[in-house]
Amino acid sequence: MSGRNVTDLSIVVLCYRSEENIIPFVSDLKEHLLIITDSWEIVLVGNYIAGANDKTGDIVQSLASSDDRITALVEPKLGMMGWDMRKGLQAANGRFLCVIDGDGQFPIEAISRCYDSIIHSDLDMIKTFRINRPDGVYRFIISTVYNHLFSLLFPGLGSSDINSKPKIITREAYERMDLASDDWFIDAEIMINVRRHKMRFKEVPIQFQGLIERRSFINFRAILEFMRNLIVYRFHEFTKLK
Repeated sequence: MSGRNVTDLSIVVLCYRSEENIIPFVSDLKEHLLIITDSWEIVLVGNYIAGANDKTGDIVQSLASSDDRITALVEPKLGMMGWDMRKGLQAANGRFLCVIDGDGQFPIEAISRCYDSIIHSDLDMIKTFRINRPDGVYRFIISTVYNHLFSLLFPGLGSSDINSKPKIITREAYERMDLASDDWFIDAEIMINVRRHKMRFKEVPIQFQGLIERRSFINFRAILEFMRNLIVYRFHEFTKLK
């Protein structure tokens, strides 16, 4: 952290292809943060696929230019969500690091619940779990199978919803993690690190919102990627124990 302007809370917002929808999201987020703490920053990750018709980068740069508490990361993508998240976390200065999607599915209000809980505890991470899935039967089935498979391969963790956000991690816990995923597996990799390092965490319930403005980025290829990574990381866990 040497040379950085340390803040209490950094919010890393994954903005991929959000375009104009990120504007009201950031406005609501700023209002919410003003209630939580005087020491905060927002890192807007607006990385893009080269050649794509995506205005997100320009929009997040405009938002950052109007507020010195906002940083915009806009680079040609060398990966998917995992690459974006790792870039955002690397750029964050906070003692507590929060990651949330910018599509509005995860309620901003959950940030204050998680933050209040972690600053008054000795936990390494606070995350949410979704008590409803209004994004369709298909996504519900995929999520249920995925979480059960994760629990089978990585027993004892006690997480009911691996991919749910927001996640708030202490700086110390984050620096102990060895995150390498460039793809959609990054949330699972975080939880594998929590299990490996015997970190203390808690889950709080949230009401999840369905996508209205766009279709989900999770496709059949991403599902196969999840399954492959679960097996690969399970093998890596075995080798680390030897």
